[in-house]
Amino acid sequence: MKITSLKTYLVAPRWCFLRIDTDEGITGWGEPVVEGRAHTVAAAVEELSDYLVGQDPTRIEDHWQVLTKGGFYRGGPVLSSAVAGIDQALWDIKGKALGVPVWDLLGGPVRDRVRVYSWIGGDRPDEVASEALARKDEGFTAIKMNASAQLRLIDTPAATQAIVDRVASIREAVGDDFDIAVDFHGRLTLPMARRVLPLLEPYLPFFVEEPVVPEMSDHIGEVVRSTSIPIATGERLYSRWDFKKVLGQGIAVAQPDLSHAGGISESRRIAAMAEAYDVSLAPHCPLGPIALASCLQVGFATPNLLIQEQSLGIHYNTGSDLLDYLVDPSVFRYEDGHVALPTGPGLGIEVDAKAVERAAETGHRWRNPAWRRDDGSLAEW
Repeated sequence: MKITSLKTYLVAPRWCFLRIDTDEGITGWGEPVVEGRAHTVAAAVEELSDYLVGQDPTRIEDHWQVLTKGGFYRGGPVLSSAVAGIDQALWDIKGKALGVPVWDLLGGPVRDRVRVYSWIGGDRPDEVASEALARKDEGFTAIKMNASAQLRLIDTPAATQAIVDRVASIREAVGDDFDIAVDFHGRLTLPMARRVLPLLEPYLPFFVEEPVVPEMSDHIGEVVRSTSIPIATGERLYSRWDFKKVLGQGIAVAQPDLSHAGGISESRRIAAMAEAYDVSLAPHCPLGPIALASCLQVGFATPNLLIQEQSLGIHYNTGSDLLDYLVDPSVFRYEDGHVALPTGPGLGIEVDAKAVERAAETGHRWRNPAWRRDDGSLAEW
């Protein structure tokens, strides 16, 4: 079997899909994207296609090695995300060729279902407590919220208390049999993290995600030591070598994004590294159905999986949503806050190619906003 073509599709709301075709009629799908830089990643995929066309798609590891290390300049979000989508599609092809799910190729399932969480707002909240209750009524057992809007480097007591009050209002509404993850998007400086996180401890957050920017990975241990709340990070770390900087500093949850961190192949290795440090896995996935399918294949075969993010109804998904590009959306049916083991071959989903092609005719140019503080300086988004 040989690869005959690679084609990318930019589709709403902010995604990039990849189709890899073969001379035996087997098609694999991947999701290579950096949110806000989808065209750039698509260009990287096109450059990498020079090597891949004519190759045997089942030599996944060898291709991963060549694509990540064969060039003199390596790493970074664009190249790692391009490789990630290609890697997902190659695993999809191999599973389909053998008639088995990817999780079977990874050693088989270690669980019968995977717990998932839903998103609510929070960065500019109105009624976060009612949103959390609505998700609980839908059957979810956990939510994630944005903790704040833009913050000063060291913000006021009022801004600090507003963060605490949001979390407190949700805890009061949903009770103690429900988990609340708090995402800071790197908006806290180290001194603000030391100020804010201890104040959240009475409300027992599930975890606090990315309290500081990834450039501060060498100092994440200071944040860990300042609080009893489990610390999660990793959505902007792209390889084992990036995660090596944080795993030994006491983080509780590793969050590689399977569309950024080298795909299924590399994220599987990151999960194994994390297990050696007693760190759980919770793959980052505010993306589309191919990325989620890839996450679930890894999650079902990974002993230290904690929970899985999914984007159905997330505030980014305007114009299209998670299930819109699937022939059979029931593969992502959530019951009691969990998703069942997918049984289809490859990634376990059937992408609606016609719907993808129609959406790609319009495409998108999604960009994240540039936030500014009250003095006009740039703030973390």
